[in-house]
Amino acid sequence: MGKQRDLSTGIVAQIQALRQQGLTQTKIAEQLGISQSSVCKALKKNCSKRTNCSGVRKTSARDNKQLRKIAVSNRFKSTSELTDLWNKQTGADVSRSTTYRRLHELGFKSRVPAVKPMLNKKQMEKRLKWAKEHGEWTAEDWQKVVFSDKSRFCISFGDQGPRVWRRGGETYNHECVKRSVKFPQSVMVWGCMSARGVGKLCFLKKTVNAAVYQDVLETFLIPTVEEQFGEEDFIFQQDLAPAHAAKSTKDWFTKKQLEVLAWPANSPDLNVIGNIWAIVKRKMRDRKPTTLDQLKQNIATAWEAVSAETCDKLVKSMPRRLQAVIQAKGAATKY
Repeated sequence: MGKQRDLSTGIVAQIQALRQQGLTQTKIAEQLGISQSSVCKALKKNCSKRTNCSGVRKTSARDNKQLRKIAVSNRFKSTSELTDLWNKQTGADVSRSTTYRRLHELGFKSRVPAVKPMLNKKQMEKRLKWAKEHGEWTAEDWQKVVFSDKSRFCISFGDQGPRVWRRGGETYNHECVKRSVKFPQSVMVWGCMSARGVGKLCFLKKTVNAAVYQDVLETFLIPTVEEQFGEEDFIFQQDLAPAHAAKSTKDWFTKKQLEVLAWPANSPDLNVIGNIWAIVKRKMRDRKPTTLDQLKQNIATAWEAVSAETCDKLVKSMPRRLQAVIQAKGAATKY
């Protein structure tokens, strides 16, 4: 077969006009008496972008506005599910790919949702009150605090779970975050840190009741504060876990003459040690432990590698964290 001749300018213009009317390439070829491949070649040659070669848009501005409402009300739906809802509510007949393109045009992108604890109204009010009460604390005041918490590590972190449709600036919106409830079985670790560095690390071997917790404090907290503070005063931070709030634990603190910082419930965004756990997990991302002993060794190595400068920088962020809680009126923040 010889080389196909180029179409005249007039024929190309007709192809463009028919395409703008919504005709398919096959219909255009039949009407003009040329091959479908010639129509395709002409369209590609004369369009700088593929979107300019498409037919009439199947959705109106009103349809797109309705899709925006649907996406905002159904953050965790898949593209296929959003397409079904859109078609049902508008009477349109669009495909999944059209829905996907329109969502991107509206500023939505499918992302792994941020995970934040569930906060009820009362807890939000207490967080706001606490943030205001401590709002005058300076970075130097927070440098006297020893932060503590537990974290769970597992050999395999599994998949990331469902994604969420959101726009720029909506990462931590209430309806865009994924609630954390349970963690996969693995090794539980307790640690503490201050602006002077990380403390002693404890791998918990059993359920932490009041007696176990007091033993952890005696064995790991006391040596840490003696090393970091000596005879200087410090304040100990802990969350509101049952073992922490037990009467015998309170008596232990009284006996040791240790000051404990009042703490609002469900507030990991106010505890800077959470960032230390995140750093440790990032350092372990490329490691592939196959046993719990290897996992523990990797955790210990990454923990000890955290510098005092990093800890000090995190502690100095406390005033900003309080302001973020106040601005969010007690709701979850980006921290």
